[in-house]
Formats: sequence, C-alpha cells, structure tokens
Amino acid sequence: MFEDKTLVCKDCGEEFVFTAREQEFYESKGFVNEPQRCKPCRDKRKNAGRAPREMHEAVCAACGGVAKVPFIPRDDRPVYCSDCFAKMKEESAPAPVEEAPAQEAPAEQDAE
Repeated sequence: MFEDKTLVCKDCGEEFVFTAREQEFYESKGFVNEPQRCKPCRDKRKNAGRAPREMHEAVCAACGGVAKVPFIPRDDRPVYCSDCFAKMKEESAPAPVEEAPAQEAPAEQDAE
C-alpha cells in the first residue's frame, strides 16, 4: 500500500509529509503528480487572489457588545457577537439520542 513520504515545498523549502491517506485520496481522484507545496504555502497561494473581507460593526442583540460581521446588518434581524453566537449554537444543539434496548416481539399464541 502507501507509506508516508517526506517532500520539500518548492516555495518555502520546508519539508512536509505526504501521508499515506493523502496518497490514497490523490489516487482516488486520478491525480498523478505529488503535491509540490506544503499546506501553509498552498493556502497562501489559494488566498492570494481574494480580496480581504469587509467587516461591519453592529450591536450584539444578546450582550450589547460590539459584533463585527462580514455582512451588512439589517434592522429586522438580530446580530450576535461571536461569543454569544457560539453559546446560542451550543444551547440549541440536539442532545445525543440514546438507543432504547431492543424489545422482543410477543410470541403468537395459537387459538385452541
């Protein structure tokens, strides 16, 4: 099968590991070339053409603090700071469901 390989990034010159799992993925997608850049350099190259996100300030509907969001806030929708949003998301997450033990069906009784 596959074994981890140590490769050298062509941008920064640092060594990085091309794992066996990554090699399996590459093969499943039909890629024939090994990666030439480490993950940080791939990410930097990928994001180089993107414009930085414009952030907008709003008042958090829960705590009243300043919330910076990547969209223009509307008056008809509440906006939450990242802390309050995380708390709300955590509280609304469904509790894990425990499976009840399987019950046996009652045996049929013959009519006499």
